[in-house]
Amino acid sequence: MSTTGTSALVAVMAALLFASSRLPAEGGQTSVERGQKVFLDQKCSVCHAVAGKGNPKGALDEIGSKQKADEIREWIVNAPEMTKKTKAERKPVMRAYTSLSKEDVDGLVAYLSTLKKK
Repeated sequence: MSTTGTSALVAVMAALLFASSRLPAEGGQTSVERGQKVFLDQKCSVCHAVAGKGNPKGALDEIGSKQKADEIREWIVNAPEMTKKTKAERKPVMRAYTSLSKEDVDGLVAYLSTLKKK
């Protein structure tokens, strides 16, 4: 394959990968919608609030402006370690959600990443 052909193939594959990340997830949901559902199903609002709904001591309204997606992911799957790393003092300490599927964690990260300063 020529250099031009290889470059074109790489460009097409990159475009397909980007497009597929924007498609609805299983069941017709986008990742963000899936994340909102996980947030509700896991009863995250017992400790956290979004848009004034839930526990105001753990407001997440601007979390997407304050933390990168990989940091949000670490808080979900390895909260005790993140508590130590950031010297967070809030009690009770957040538990790790290790039983969530990769798709649920990805959705939750996508959803929380949309919560940005207006």
